[in-house]
Amino acid sequence: MSEKKEISVGGQAVIEGVMMRGPDLLATAIRRKDGSIELLKTPFVSITQKKKFLGLPIIRGFISLIEMMIIGIKTLTFSANRFELDFIAEEKAKGKKVKSKNKTAEQAENIVSYIIAFGLAFLLFGWLPYKLADWVHLSRQDFLFNVFAGVIRIIFFVLYVYLISLMKDIKRLFRYHGAEHKNVNAYEHNSPLIIDKIKEWSTIHPRCGTSFIFFVLLISILIFSIVDTLVSAFILHSPVPVYLRLAYHILLMPLISGVSYEVLKFSGKNLKHPIVKLLTVPGMALQHITTQPPDDEMLEIGLVAMKAALDMDISDHNVKIVEE
Repeated sequence: MSEKKEISVGGQAVIEGVMMRGPDLLATAIRRKDGSIELLKTPFVSITQKKKFLGLPIIRGFISLIEMMIIGIKTLTFSANRFELDFIAEEKAKGKKVKSKNKTAEQAENIVSYIIAFGLAFLLFGWLPYKLADWVHLSRQDFLFNVFAGVIRIIFFVLYVYLISLMKDIKRLFRYHGAEHKNVNAYEHNSPLIIDKIKEWSTIHPRCGTSFIFFVLLISILIFSIVDTLVSAFILHSPVPVYLRLAYHILLMPLISGVSYEVLKFSGKNLKHPIVKLLTVPGMALQHITTQPPDDEMLEIGLVAMKAALDMDISDHNVKIVEE
């Protein structure tokens, strides 16, 4: 087996497709209802490579997270629009009338859904774990408070992922996630990029966003504990109130995401190290839920997206290039 390739590629699953990010290209491949493949390919170079300061360790992790969130929303919107077009065409073919959505109303729906999503995240991963830790009288013990709240946060996260995985549409999304991972694993290990070979590779990958989230959850326990101890000992000279903890813990998230990014980057290059192996176990285990075995058509979508992101030849695939 030859050594792993240095040029990294990765991405995410979208509705009926896969987005891949290469060194200077973004590519999103979508499987339309009629079986055809549409590809959106755009140039992209991270601002961390353009601005020296933003490319510094820790800082680059937070900036990269923001970039990927923006890219994720854009690609999911693109795939959702294509899915809606197929749904409308299907309904019309059945002789049903389909009412077109007002753009203003659609934007309002999106804003409300984002507010609900962020509100739910704040409740489950912010306020509730802290309130539970306070209810069991751990406010005077900063380390135990954060360990307890951190464990509750992890439990909520795993339960959330498991419950949504039971939904039919999410399960299909997770199959495309598996297609993404299989293609990346095949490419990184210099395997022939053909479906029969790609399907032999694992759906588990150490650089997955699932592993990143677990690093965030674990590292936050350590950093929050240190900061809380310093605040209660040298500033307040008393236990830190829950609302105050929550306020400055939110402000610490850029630091935590930056540190988590560096840990994930280090772990990807040192997978054989015993400590790295231990740290990657939870995230890798959770990927058994967030990635599912894809079929050959899903693997092809992942392959097209990956080849396009790496500016490789895709002429052997029947692909239609589209614009946003």
